Amino acid sequence: MPAVEEQVVAGQPDVVEPAPPRPRDRSGLWGLLSYLALAVLVTIQLWTDPNGRVLSSNDDDHGFFMVLLTHGERVVFHGQNPFFTDRFNVPDGVNMMAQTSVLALSLPLAPLTHFLGVGFTVVALITLGLAGTAGAWWWVLSRHLVRSRPAAWLGGLWCGFAPAMVSHASGHVNFVAEFVVPFIVWQVLRLREPGRAVRGGLILALLIVLQVFINEESLLFTALTLLVFVVAYACFDFSAARQVARRFGAGLAVAAGASLVLLGYPLWWQFAGPQSYHGQPFEPGKFVTDLLSLGAYARQSLAGNVALARELTVSPTEENTFWGVPMLVMLVVAMRMLWRNAAARAAFVAGVVLLLMSMGPELRVAGHDTGIPLPFALIAHVPVIDLVSVTRFAMVPATIIGVLIALAADRAGLLPHRRRVAFWIGMALAVVPVLPKPLPTVEASPLPPFIAQRMWEPYVPDDRTLVTVPMPEVTTGRTGMRWFALSGQGYKTPRGYFMGPADPPGNRTGSWNAAPRPTSDLLRIAGAYGRMPVLTDADRRAATADLTYWRAAVVVLTPDAPNHDLLETIVTGLLGRAPQQLGGVAMWDVRDIVHPAG
Repeated sequence: MPAVEEQVVAGQPDVVEPAPPRPRDRSGLWGLLSYLALAVLVTIQLWTDPNGRVLSSNDDDHGFFMVLLTHGERVVFHGQNPFFTDRFNVPDGVNMMAQTSVLALSLPLAPLTHFLGVGFTVVALITLGLAGTAGAWWWVLSRHLVRSRPAAWLGGLWCGFAPAMVSHASGHVNFVAEFVVPFIVWQVLRLREPGRAVRGGLILALLIVLQVFINEESLLFTALTLLVFVVAYACFDFSAARQVARRFGAGLAVAAGASLVLLGYPLWWQFAGPQSYHGQPFEPGKFVTDLLSLGAYARQSLAGNVALARELTVSPTEENTFWGVPMLVMLVVAMRMLWRNAAARAAFVAGVVLLLMSMGPELRVAGHDTGIPLPFALIAHVPVIDLVSVTRFAMVPATIIGVLIALAADRAGLLPHRRRVAFWIGMALAVVPVLPKPLPTVEASPLPPFIAQRMWEPYVPDDRTLVTVPMPEVTTGRTGMRWFALSGQGYKTPRGYFMGPADPPGNRTGSWNAAPRPTSDLLRIAGAYGRMPVLTDADRRAATADLTYWRAAVVVLTPDAPNHDLLETIVTGLLGRAPQQLGGVAMWDVRDIVHPAG
């Protein structure tokens, strides 16, 4: 195993020389404050009105995480089951362990959600996630890997604000909160030290448990990366690896055993509990890394080009590479400087392997699938791997770049003056164009008094639901999801945006939507295409059956619904009655025609 404190001293290979103790100074504090200031700049447009603005690049996931965070508030303040909820997707409920439930974030911040609103919690988590990830990597780098504080600051800056991180900040609260990962990496590598098998294994187990309740995908990426790193290092320095293999293996065994004991019940819920699922609702080759994206700039980078980025990625929140040509050049320079360091070479190999995995089963160039097969095709359908969005594997090499440029910057102090100046000029040309711009936001539709003033309460008992039209779904039912979250999940609602089985019990493949129902399909299609269907008695009977299945008390048409008047006509035709106008919404009271069995 690697001695990761190794410093590449001029003219010598891999000299083990831990960084000497430093006198106390405030440079670290100023460095951390600089990360926080940059994170606030990135999220500044959300801070202006946390509960009234949404991220324009991904308002679906913005609403989704609002629901997850209000679930945490209900766990703390109402004693709800943390692993399952019956508040939405009524009557089936939602397996919260099978979501990216962020319980390690939502539970501690439940008071924030309760008293200041879930929008405030979302922007606080994105801000602290970016700054905290940068700060965590700075801490590990500065105390264990490099002597130079500027080098550690640079590495932390890249790890916390690389294009992948800023891209995921547009809605993916879980992927922004990567501050546990550097400590997992460091604790794994410390298992090689004598006497740390039990203590180190238990510490690692606790970190693993914490990360599971933040983001399991990142934990999987970290485990795969460390596996490749260890194998590569053993190939580069087999004798060193053999010397520590026994105690390293013992520490891993302790960590694995303790983790399984602590996570056994939650993982049962996730993979075998109610509303569990398997696989993703898309083929592994759909969301992959485009080769040309490596040298391009993300749309949220200073040098970003929206049109070009759109051609090279599947989504504004999945720009996981986009490092720019200057950074690719500096990465070559860094590896030339660090090549005699076996640990640096192993990290580079791990980054390349995960980058190849992110490219999926076949190579994509400039938005076109070339038909050239890639190694990922061999493992694309392996359980657990098949739950991952493939392009996200590229987040690993993005982080490894941060570590490698920190090591190279630390080594740059040993270069002759001219080469040192050239190195820092090159690094500035590589990093500055990638620095982030503020995330774009838009004003959300204001909550109508019917929701904001809880005018629904006399109509909707806790055993019944409030049905919004358009129905809560991914993309088409954003307003319904947002109302549900901003109400603190005060009422129950059918359907929703979540991951669950597509059409149980026969089809348990993962889906972003609830199982299909005739009325939800009719309303979704009519709202999307603006076409008035010919309503039949069968449609009316199906509507009554579906509302009964959903345990509906009222049906509410959202004021901002596309084709609003058409949807009002359809719902009126299905129910045989006109709506009441109450609190800024059209509402149909259906308690007299819906009598759920219980």
